[in-house]
Amino acid sequence: MAISIESPRAPHTVRRRSGVNWEKWGWIYMRASGVVLLILIFGHLFVNLMVGDGIKAIDFAFVGGKWSDPFWQVWDVLMLWLAMIHGGNGMRTIVNDYATKALTRKILLGGILVAVVAMIVLGTLVVFTFDPCPAGSPADLLPSFCPVNQ
Repeated sequence: MAISIESPRAPHTVRRRSGVNWEKWGWIYMRASGVVLLILIFGHLFVNLMVGDGIKAIDFAFVGGKWSDPFWQVWDVLMLWLAMIHGGNGMRTIVNDYATKALTRKILLGGILVAVVAMIVLGTLVVFTFDPCPAGSPADLLPSFCPVNQ
C-alpha cells in the first residue's frame, strides 16, 4: 500500500505592484486619443476640402488665414500632439512586442522618443510662429487681411 504525502497547494495570489500602471494608461490613451483624432481629422478635412472652393483654394493665403486664428492654431496643434503621441505609443508597443534584446529595445525606444519630441516641438513652433504676412511677398499671394504695403 503506497502512501502519498502531498502538501496542500497554496491558493494562487496575484502579486500587486505599487505605482502607476503605465501599460493600462497607454491603452486608455490610445482609445481616447483615437476617438478625438477622428473628430479632429474629419473636421480638418471637411474645412479644407469641402467648405469654400475645395482643394483649389488651398494655398499660402488659405493656410495664413487659418493660422492667424487662434482657434485653428489650437485645433492643428492638438491634432499634431495627439497624433504624434498616439503613433509613438503604437510604435513603442510594437518595439516592446518584437525587440528581444534589451539594448536593441532601449535604442529603438530612445529613437522613437527623440523623433516624437522633435516633431512635436518643431510642429508647434511652426504653427505658433507662422507669419501670414511675410515682408516682400506678392500681394496676390497674401491673405486679404495683410497690409498691401509693408
